Amino acid sequence: MKTLFPPSAASRREFMRTLSLGVGVGISGLPALGRPLSWLEENRAPARPLGVALVGLGKYSAGQLAPALQQTKLCKLAGIVTGTPAKAAQWRQQYQIPAANVYDYKTFDRIADNPAIDIIYIVLPVGLHAEYVERAARAGKHVICEKPMAVSAADCRRMIAAMQKAGKKFSIGYRLHFEPHHREMMRLGQQQVLGPIQKLTADNGFRFGNDTPWRVDKELAGGGPLMDMGIYCVQGVIYTKGALPVSVTAQFAPKTDKTLFKEVEAGVNWQMQFADGAVANCRTSYAENLSSRLRADAARGWLELEPAFGYGGLRGQTSQGPMNIENVPQQARQMDDFADCIINNKPTRVPGEMGLRDIQIIEAIYRAAETEQKVSTKNVVAVLDKVGVGK
Repeated sequence: MKTLFPPSAASRREFMRTLSLGVGVGISGLPALGRPLSWLEENRAPARPLGVALVGLGKYSAGQLAPALQQTKLCKLAGIVTGTPAKAAQWRQQYQIPAANVYDYKTFDRIADNPAIDIIYIVLPVGLHAEYVERAARAGKHVICEKPMAVSAADCRRMIAAMQKAGKKFSIGYRLHFEPHHREMMRLGQQQVLGPIQKLTADNGFRFGNDTPWRVDKELAGGGPLMDMGIYCVQGVIYTKGALPVSVTAQFAPKTDKTLFKEVEAGVNWQMQFADGAVANCRTSYAENLSSRLRADAARGWLELEPAFGYGGLRGQTSQGPMNIENVPQQARQMDDFADCIINNKPTRVPGEMGLRDIQIIEAIYRAAETEQKVSTKNVVAVLDKVGVGK
């Protein structure tokens, strides 16, 4: 087997050093929130598409990001970083990647000298995000970091500081901020089209088969399904409500497999309380298949996505009828938007501060479950002024 991570990578598992890794029409005929399909034509086009290097060639890179980069208009797949020579050869042939743009984890820092690489997309286990964002910052590259941002708020702050020092743009891979069903949920909820939202529900989980063992390694994953799948619920509730919670309560689900879930939770049920009295009830799990669902009950009706959080096939409806919104290539929209931010020097709508905010909330949920007490999240409000709640 080939080495995936460099000797310096944070890992206490030997196997982890050898493992391969649109706009639609809303209810009542109102236009869905978001940019028109021609938005790319309204901005200054680059002299060449910005080059993206994928760091980590696991399932998400292979199945989603690389294909999406064939659909982007402002950026392209220009480089790869992998510890597996066979993968490097396969990707070079499949995507016509020059040999000079192929790196492993020992040679990663040489990417600083490659003008063909503008953006580094970190697609590694969460425990490695901080290290590689900091290294990418030192290399002088713009960075997209997959969610969740890091295993701790402290790591998030280090990452933000490194990118600020480098003077480069930094975003988190929150693809659903660029997906029209979720843009419509933001519009309907935040503009209170059906009245103030009084109750929210979000579920997201699946039965974990241990095909990616790092996900149940606390050091590498930071936690279990709450970090991996539950973060979508946290995000969806916040940008639909248009507010941050003031407190959380939580309960761990029983561990059906104490060997598999030796280090991380099998599932979590949690509640997010808001200043106006609204409550969100959320669930995530690695032990059972949960519906992928985001729902808001408002004073004069309801709005719902089910399925809500997948890469495609999303469906939405409200108490007034179906949303009738087309599914789009989410990752292509996300990466083109980031490239547009670089080209036109605009802030990203999913900055590192948003990733920090969410990790602070997740840490509060873990404390609530561990102590069986309500935990305040008012300290997170300090981040609100800079990143908002998702608009």
